[in-house]
Amino acid sequence: MMKANEKIPVITIDGPSGSGKGTLCQILARKLNWHLLDSGAIYRVLAFAAFQANIPLMQDDLLVQIAGDMKLQFKPQSDNTLKVLLNNQDVSKEIRTEANGQRASVVSTSAQVREALLQKQRDFRQFPGLVTDGRDMGTTVFPNAGLKLFLSASAEERAKRRYEQLINQGINANLAQVLDELLVRDQRDTARSASPLQVAADAISIDTTKLSIEQVVEQVMGLAKARFT
Repeated sequence: MMKANEKIPVITIDGPSGSGKGTLCQILARKLNWHLLDSGAIYRVLAFAAFQANIPLMQDDLLVQIAGDMKLQFKPQSDNTLKVLLNNQDVSKEIRTEANGQRASVVSTSAQVREALLQKQRDFRQFPGLVTDGRDMGTTVFPNAGLKLFLSASAEERAKRRYEQLINQGINANLAQVLDELLVRDQRDTARSASPLQVAADAISIDTTKLSIEQVVEQVMGLAKARFT
C-alpha cells in the first residue's frame, strides 16, 4: 500500500557538480511554491560539523551520530542562492568552500552514513510538493518520483561555473584547481559502491553545456506542468 506522503509529487534533479542542478532546483521550488531538498548540502553540513568537532571523516559510527542530531532547513533566496541552517545557525558560506566540498565527497562514500541520512532526506517530502537536488535522488532516495531529471555538462563548463560561483561568493579560487578537484569528485561519485552517480532508467537527460539557466527552467517547467497537471 502507498504511504500517504508518497502521493506528494516529487521532482528529482540529479547530476555531477556544476551541471546547474542546484540553481534549477531553487528556481523550480520558488516557481512551484514547493519544498526544496539539497542533498549535497546535507553531506556538506555533515562534513563541516565533523570537521568542527575534530572527528575523522572515516569514523562512520560518530558521523552517523552527528547525522541523527542535525536539524536542517533550506531557504531559497531571491538571488538564486540557498540559505542553509544547521540547528538554526546559518552555515551557507562555510559549507560551500572547496575544502569542505572535498570532505563531503569523502563522507558520502560511506554506505553507513548514506543509510543514516536516507530517512532524513525522505522526510522533506511534504505537501504541496518537493524539488530535490543530488546525485542519487531518482535512483535511491525517491525511486517513485513523478518526474526525474539528469543534468550534465562538459567538465570545462562545469568548472567554469563553479569557479564563477566561488568568486561571486568572495571565495578565492583557481580555475585549473577547480577543474582538477571536479574531476576527482566525478570519479569518486561514479565509482563509489553506495548509491553511485548514475542516470535513472526513467530519467530525462538534459545537457546544459550550451543552455542558459532560463532555457533549462522553461524546458523543465513545461515537463512539470505536463506531468503533474
